[in-house]
Amino acid sequence: MNFKKNLSTIAVAIVTALLTVVIYSSISGEGERSEGVKISRAYVENDTNGLHFANLPADFKAEEFNFTLAAENTVHAVVHVKTKFTREAQYTNPFYEFFFGDRYQRPEQEVKGFGSGVIISRDGYIVTNNHVVEKSDELRVTLNDDRTFDATLVGTDPATDLALLKIDAQGLPHLKFGSSQDIKLGEWVLAVGNPFNIGTTVTAGIVSAKGRNIGILNRQENQLAIESFIQTDAAVNKGNSGGALVNIEGDLIGINAAIASPTGSYSGYSFAIPASIASKVVEDLIKYGEVQRAVLGVQIRDIDEQLAGEYDLESYEGAFVAGVQRDGAAERAGMQPGDIIIRVEGEKIKDVAQLQTTINSFRPGDEVTVTVKRDGKQKQFDVTLRNKQGSTEIITGEQTLNKLGAQFQAIGEQEKQRTGITHGVQVVSIEAGALKSAGIREGFIITYIAGEKIRSVNDIKRIFGDVPSGQKVEIEGLYPAGDYVYVYQVQVRD
Repeated sequence: MNFKKNLSTIAVAIVTALLTVVIYSSISGEGERSEGVKISRAYVENDTNGLHFANLPADFKAEEFNFTLAAENTVHAVVHVKTKFTREAQYTNPFYEFFFGDRYQRPEQEVKGFGSGVIISRDGYIVTNNHVVEKSDELRVTLNDDRTFDATLVGTDPATDLALLKIDAQGLPHLKFGSSQDIKLGEWVLAVGNPFNIGTTVTAGIVSAKGRNIGILNRQENQLAIESFIQTDAAVNKGNSGGALVNIEGDLIGINAAIASPTGSYSGYSFAIPASIASKVVEDLIKYGEVQRAVLGVQIRDIDEQLAGEYDLESYEGAFVAGVQRDGAAERAGMQPGDIIIRVEGEKIKDVAQLQTTINSFRPGDEVTVTVKRDGKQKQFDVTLRNKQGSTEIITGEQTLNKLGAQFQAIGEQEKQRTGITHGVQVVSIEAGALKSAGIREGFIITYIAGEKIRSVNDIKRIFGDVPSGQKVEIEGLYPAGDYVYVYQVQVRD
């Protein structure tokens, strides 16, 4: 009897155990659909024992997170730019200044500088910063393989702090512009350049902000400054200016330009000109010799708390139109002061920097649809963009020279020694045009235009390309055979 009872007890225990296993298995199977059990199973099934990088997908592979290929491809396309220019010595002679005043020729001293550049074509086009090469009398470029070339300045764009150089070489390693608009905050980037003149250097960081307007170009008295920097924490120092900012695929997404630092050395933040701006500037300089900048014809402000309160605005997004240029593109289309620009060609406008970047991608004569908010309602305007002179024409450097009615060449070393000047451009032929009308004759050496030193023919193209039709400009210079300085008032008309 006891045996049967014990057997019965054992059978019950076995059945109970079996039921328990079945129920547990059933519960475990149901649990696989819950997130908690998925994580638990991942520790068993995943090759990395279930360990995952924070905020990255489970199929992320560590070997893909590698900078070596991007760095290797970039260093060969980044160059060292050496500059040489003259500037007035810091000391003066009060005696000579008293008798000769502003015409007293102060002694000048030679200054050397350096920076970086990025090769963007097989045949030797190189993009760098305007502040690296401005005022330079001599430009030399050293490649990563230590070959050195004299460089020609193709053109500059102070408004974006960009310049384009050309060296006589073929088959060069180069980078292509990528899409800076697609980069995301937190994305890894590499900065490649020549800091402190020590050689090509690669540093890494992340994109910490986009569309930064830091006011550095305005502080240099640039009337038309376009700033929409990519901010990173990749280490950038003196000499990195003009170097490459690339993503981990090696795409050129920016040109390094500035740092935020109380000491002048890297302190945590650096700034690069986006590829979306640089590629347009480079394309214009190659094709036209001048940047074809479209102008909307408005005075704009970012919307801050004070402005929002003053105009009872609901949002801080958009660009506030503080004024419209008389007979400009915006006024002709019907825009008014007080409008808030919220979209251009369907692209959302967050602030002034984004509006400037967007308009900068167009050329004079292009028609764009501008959406504004007025009195709480949205209105659309078809705006035909204009150039800086107020017309819809594409203005080239050759057109500018044709209006002046002259051909020019930079003065050589013999002419500098004979005349005692260190810079200037000589009029080698002259015909009907603005210069002849002002009284300028063949052989005249232009040393200053509107108070700015003239070192190359590009300086003449750039300055007169910005002058509105009919405005008078002061040209200063001398003739080779004389010791007198002449000043002429030149007026260019369409």
